[in-house]
This record gives sequence, C-alpha cells and structure tokens, in this order.
Amino acid sequence: MSDLDSQFNQAFEDVQSLAERPDNDTMLKLYSHYKQALEGDVQGEKPGFFDFVGLAKYEAWEKLQGMSSDEAKQAYVDLVNQLKQG
Repeated sequence: MSDLDSQFNQAFEDVQSLAERPDNDTMLKLYSHYKQALEGDVQGEKPGFFDFVGLAKYEAWEKLQGMSSDEAKQAYVDLVNQLKQG
C-alpha cells in the first residue's frame, strides 16, 4: 500500500469522527473526491430532477471527470486535514 493510500484510508476514518458535521458543499466535495478516487469518472444514469440529493451528488462527481485517482485521493486528504484543523 502506498503512502498516499494510507493517508487516504486514514482520512476516511478521520472524517467520520469530526467534532462537527461539515456543511453540504463540503460534504459534496468529500463525496465526489472519494468516488473519483475509488471508481474513476462518473458512471450510471443521471438522477431525475426531483432526486435533489442524488442529482447534487452526481453533478459534483461529474465535475471531477478526468481527474486521476491519485489526484482525487490527495484532494480528499487535503480537505479532511483542513476540516480537522477547524
């Protein structure tokens, strides 16, 4: 396992024990970078207009299209570290 993979796994654990839940925009960034890191570019059908949460998640992930797995992992780690610092 690479150092980045270790940091990514630790960041995933750390984010679940944050003192405060991040705002919705930050949660979407965390979600989209996590999905991009593990699954690559967005997959599946775009949710319908009335599935507000699903649509927001899909569109956040879609914005990262073309980003490498390592770039997404590093962005996720950086964001979690910012959240931990307050």
